[in-house]
Amino acid sequence: MEFVDVLSRWVHVGTAITVLGGSVFLRFVLQPAAAQLPEEPHNQLRGLVMQRWRRIVQVGILLFLLSGFYNYLGGMGGHRGDKFYHMLVGTKILLAFGVFFLASVLTGRSPTFEWMRAKSKTWLAVTIGLAAIVVAISGYVKVVHPPRAAPVASPAPAVH
Repeated sequence: MEFVDVLSRWVHVGTAITVLGGSVFLRFVLQPAAAQLPEEPHNQLRGLVMQRWRRIVQVGILLFLLSGFYNYLGGMGGHRGDKFYHMLVGTKILLAFGVFFLASVLTGRSPTFEWMRAKSKTWLAVTIGLAAIVVAISGYVKVVHPPRAAPVASPAPAVH
């Protein structure tokens, strides 16, 4: 199981690096550069980028859910009764769902959320901010609240 545990952790962290890093690139590099283009090439570039980015976001959300729940369920034993840990991890999970929602809306095509895509600079910055909070909570609980070691059973007395 140790191999699966390590693989799941790598998938989770690697996905965070890819999706959060890609979002930062979009917001602070691509959007300002693309704003310099005339309207028609700008819209064409946006369509092409979002078509590809949408797939990465969708796969990323799936990988986050699978690896996140595996990691959470696998680590619960060392945190039984640790209310502060569970409060932080619960907050992290709720914030992550918010990030998933915003990322889906910003890469989606639903007319209902066109108003958010029209203000994508703002909403992408909000998404990045929430994702940064999720990463901060993750780092905090990993370092400050490591799982407690299982109690070592004392050997049974020998019966003669």
